[in-house]
Amino acid sequence: MSTPRDTTAVAHRGDPYRYRENTIGSLRSALGRGADAVETDVRLTRDGVPVLLHDETLKRLWEHDRPLRSLSAEEVRGLTAGGVPTLAEALAATEGGRLMLDLPGGPDERAVRRIVDVVRACGAADRVYYTAGAAAMLAVRAVDPAAEIALTWTTAAPPRPALLAAVRPRWLNYRFGLVDRALADRVHRDGFLLSVWTPDTRRSMRRLLALGVDSITTNRVDVLHDLRAARRLGSDPDKSPSS
Repeated sequence: MSTPRDTTAVAHRGDPYRYRENTIGSLRSALGRGADAVETDVRLTRDGVPVLLHDETLKRLWEHDRPLRSLSAEEVRGLTAGGVPTLAEALAATEGGRLMLDLPGGPDERAVRRIVDVVRACGAADRVYYTAGAAAMLAVRAVDPAAEIALTWTTAAPPRPALLAAVRPRWLNYRFGLVDRALADRVHRDGFLLSVWTPDTRRSMRRLLALGVDSITTNRVDVLHDLRAARRLGSDPDKSPSS
């Protein structure tokens, strides 16, 4: 019997059930719990420093209702007691671990250039890849012709051929609920790897593993790691449908 194809386990914003998302502790915990890569969000401060933050403001995570774009990197550091790391700090702290950089908010080419410049300056281009919608990924491709890209796509209809030719993604990245056998087969037939986000139940993870998706981004990377290992061995000790 052939061994099932392995699936990349990507930790969503680190290990957010144990540590605050997009922090150094969260990233390190995820890698320690079996993640092959960590997905993290990158935005720019007022003075152009890439930092790890999903939201436009510090309100939800840090209880300061201040837009990130209105704050300098030093002000962010002070308001969060150093809790919001810079991209450079995150790259240094993950010690060779692979990072999937999500670029929320549709950054323009200038902002993307700052992010790519930091990745290059840290010597991390070979372990970083980028994900977001078409506009942001077109900007990444313009700045870095060699970048690895996971194009986020939010409908079951396929991306236009002209867009795919311009972006040249390695991955197509879908919300997990959109993915069925037909979509998975089409993505693979078209020559792309299939990435999905963000299933957190065992039932959903098992279904996606059975469909042969190439990468799963989840908040429970330890669960995915264990399911993947069990599948590799041809066993699954916990098949509770509600889990």
